[in-house]
Amino acid sequence: MYIEPNPVLSAGPRPVLIEPALESLLNHSMLRVEVIAELHRCGSWFLDEPRYPRGLFHLVGVGRCRVESPAIEQPLDLEKGDLVVFPHGDPHRLSALGHADAERPDQTSLICGELHFMGTSQHPLSQALPACVVIRSREANQTFQQLSSMMVEVVHAGLAGRQVLLNKLADALFTLAVCDFAQRADERRGLFASLADPRIARVMQAVYENPGLTWTMQSMASLACMSRSAFAERFTQLMKVPPVQYVTQWRVSVAEQLLRDRQQSVAGIAQQLGYSSEAAFRRLFKRVSGICPGRVRADSCRAAALN
Repeated sequence: MYIEPNPVLSAGPRPVLIEPALESLLNHSMLRVEVIAELHRCGSWFLDEPRYPRGLFHLVGVGRCRVESPAIEQPLDLEKGDLVVFPHGDPHRLSALGHADAERPDQTSLICGELHFMGTSQHPLSQALPACVVIRSREANQTFQQLSSMMVEVVHAGLAGRQVLLNKLADALFTLAVCDFAQRADERRGLFASLADPRIARVMQAVYENPGLTWTMQSMASLACMSRSAFAERFTQLMKVPPVQYVTQWRVSVAEQLLRDRQQSVAGIAQQLGYSSEAAFRRLFKRVSGICPGRVRADSCRAAALN
């Protein structure tokens, strides 16, 4: 599925508002945005990206290029300042296109990066985004244009701490795109569909902010001011998973992040997330994620040592 023109950031005066539930998710989302390449091409060129294990994005810094993918119905022509995002890492090809930049007519530059949705379980934000999202600079609001321009300036300025700056700017750019997409997409699914229902959104915000509370069907239905049966039916319809199961999946996602902090014990994490015993938490974690907590911690330590 490809979404273009509705997710674009409008140039109009309407501000990009963030629903409280989405803001809570983004605050606890275990999402890392990282710039991994700065590409500079001249003349005729193409770059094939096979299916990737993480999400990918490309920001056009200079010139123009074309993007093709099985995820979109037809090739898309991108210009300076445009952003294309493949949240699920779908395969695609980038190639040269005629240039509109009179100062550098033979050059194209791209800032490319990864979207790391932390955890082995499906991330709600990843599930809700379509296969491809394009943001057109000419239709974007001023904040988006300024952020993308700053990224290009940082690349060419060669500043100290450039990688850190680029990653922070990319994170802000992606956050802005997600928030606007949540408001503009004609076809909403998963997380974004639930945000359109204030009753369900209220429950999701509370779960994101307090995963360790004793969440039951009754407590969630009461918070939504709905009957248990009506709440369960509506939540499952929107999120494609029953409420209690969703809470469990979210707790496991949070646990995966906490396990990467070597100063926190597994028993302490279990207690934070509302489990009565470390053994019960270990069993549930392995059942949901497919691996044991110790494996997550060992992998995290190994990655830290390599870096």
